[in-house]
Amino acid sequence: MSTPRTRVLFVCMGNICRSPTAEGVFRRLVEQSPLRGKVDIDSAGTTGAHAGQAPDPRAIEVAARRGYDLTPLRARQVTPADFEQSDFVIAMDDMNVRYLKGMCPTRLAQRIELLLDYGGEEDEAEVPDPYYGSLQDFEHTLDLIEEGCQGLLEYLADLHLLRGDAGLKRDH
Repeated sequence: MSTPRTRVLFVCMGNICRSPTAEGVFRRLVEQSPLRGKVDIDSAGTTGAHAGQAPDPRAIEVAARRGYDLTPLRARQVTPADFEQSDFVIAMDDMNVRYLKGMCPTRLAQRIELLLDYGGEEDEAEVPDPYYGSLQDFEHTLDLIEEGCQGLLEYLADLHLLRGDAGLKRDH
């Protein structure tokens, strides 16, 4: 009998900057950890404006400099099924949390959280959208995403230790 896998979905507005970056960062962190093969990772946007598109070229460039490959990723919009299938729905900012909670069944709303709830700069609760900014803004966004993803990895690893191979599901 196989172990149930934990499913993590990262969400931003268009799924071309922050959430695909978080997917790429978290994917590499998980692959290099004892959780390898135990976590499914995806990303989506609250809007479908960029559906089917690759991540922003600036996000790809900044991520590549740190060894993350975002080129295979393609934007998609969050669907109602995502709430049923994901154990953790990790938003980049409060606006996206509000949108997600508005479309999520109430019984699953506890699955929606902010990435920086897991770690990051003390004075920043949200990962800022770098889309209208400079490469430095993309660098700063990546810094925050790396910190948040590292904290999320540690949280999931602790759950794994507590629950053994019974899966990393959030208590519902």
